[in-house]
Amino acid sequence: MEKITFPSINEQMDLIRRGAFEIIPEEELVKKLEKSAKEGKPLNIKLGCDPSRPDLHLGHSVVLRKLAQFQTLGHQAILIIGDFTGMIGDPSGRNVTRPALSLEETRINGRSYFEQASKILDASKLRIAYNSEWLGKMSFEDVIKLSSKYTVARMLERDDFTKRFKNSEPISLHEFLYPLAQAMDSVAIASDVELGGTDQKFNLLVGRDIQREFGIEPQVILTMPLLVGTDGVEKMSKSYNNYIGISDTPQDIFGKTLSIADSLIYTYFELASDIPNSELVEIKKKLEDGGVNPRDIKRQLARCFVRMYHSEEAANLAQEEFDKIFIKKEIPDDIEEINLSAEIKEINILDLIVKIKFAPSKGEARRLVQQGGVTINGEKVEDIALLVTFDKEMTLKVGKRKFAKLI
Repeated sequence: MEKITFPSINEQMDLIRRGAFEIIPEEELVKKLEKSAKEGKPLNIKLGCDPSRPDLHLGHSVVLRKLAQFQTLGHQAILIIGDFTGMIGDPSGRNVTRPALSLEETRINGRSYFEQASKILDASKLRIAYNSEWLGKMSFEDVIKLSSKYTVARMLERDDFTKRFKNSEPISLHEFLYPLAQAMDSVAIASDVELGGTDQKFNLLVGRDIQREFGIEPQVILTMPLLVGTDGVEKMSKSYNNYIGISDTPQDIFGKTLSIADSLIYTYFELASDIPNSELVEIKKKLEDGGVNPRDIKRQLARCFVRMYHSEEAANLAQEEFDKIFIKKEIPDDIEEINLSAEIKEINILDLIVKIKFAPSKGEARRLVQQGGVTINGEKVEDIALLVTFDKEMTLKVGKRKFAKLI
């Protein structure tokens, strides 16, 4: 293998530390980097992905972006698709077990995950592995021997297990196997560094212990903070509807980004953007000085996200359309035309919103109306029992960014 020349240790550590919550232990990472530089051999950087949730958002991008940073430093990024562990389920901070999936479902979701992750990672230099390759070959004897290497007391140190145990909530034995299975991933690929969110700290530490049991130099673990969602309260999640999807339209990415609290601007730049550290320092100064309106820096952030996941042109168009709708109060030029008059003469406003897929349910449609988020031809709809009659063309607006011309 050809020897690789890496940036200096200080340069590498500056980028690795960016946004990191914990590096355990940091001195071991420095030693690994020094050895890597001396031998001209890249480190194996591992990230396990959960194939039960294939739709990625900026919250997921935080750890993916850290993996991409290791790629830019010349190290080997290894994405472990947990197709086998996805059939077990892992609470990771939740008080219930994730539903188990079939192997086929985990494979399909894994492919979707990879396609989206390729917007962040250099796919040409990425190694992909499915953990069914080694976990599926383990015999029952192998599993018993592996289980003997860890105690129940150590397992109960994990926060969510502790809470459930104290509350007399059930913990299935197979849940104890999840951290051990994830640790076997680290053994199988001889990972030098494993990445994860702060909620994965326990599982990552188990990986260190099990590698040691198999005579492998323990991995360093690097945890990243959980990104707070657009509501400024909960961690970003589709279930909280406070997410910015990396496959969202440019308009949605731009608009959702502008809705975040000013206090989150720097965090989003640091954890979820690709701007260099030098620019990050300048942004921090501007936010602290108070001489620049945070709204302008937020627009820069919104443009940055659209450029990253779409293009510079898309960022320009998204900004123009946002300004047209929210500053100039105009209707966008390319709104969808929907012809319902042939099949329906009149329809309840809530049924209409659901029918054209501007809300997933009548409950959500009712909430939008009651919060003043629905207008017809610019007039606010206040009556959830309103019957909409299709006797003339009208423009329906639902929420901040959804428009339809009803014919």
